[in-house]
Amino acid sequence: MNLEDTTLDEVVKIDEVLKKEIKEPPMYKVIFLNDEQTPMEWVIEVLQNIFKHTRETAEQITLAIHNEGSGVAGIYTYEIAEQKTIEATTASRNHGFPLAVKMEQE
Repeated sequence: MNLEDTTLDEVVKIDEVLKKEIKEPPMYKVIFLNDEQTPMEWVIEVLQNIFKHTRETAEQITLAIHNEGSGVAGIYTYEIAEQKTIEATTASRNHGFPLAVKMEQE
């Protein structure tokens, strides 16, 4: 069928709107677990240097880890959470501390 030979009534009109839904990536919590060998001062240092917390916030998180058994160091996209988890674990092992760090989807 040639479009030039058709009338306006014969042309199919598409009045459909396509919607593309964009989902935000899931976020992940980086969690420090309490242990009896890692000094609190080291945990504060890691929270300041790797997770960019102020001294005051780092101390608050460290106390939560000590008192509650765990504490959230930060919430990030998967790749960033993974990188910070690896950095914190590697730095702790290099200094002889068994600090346990895990990721958990929020």
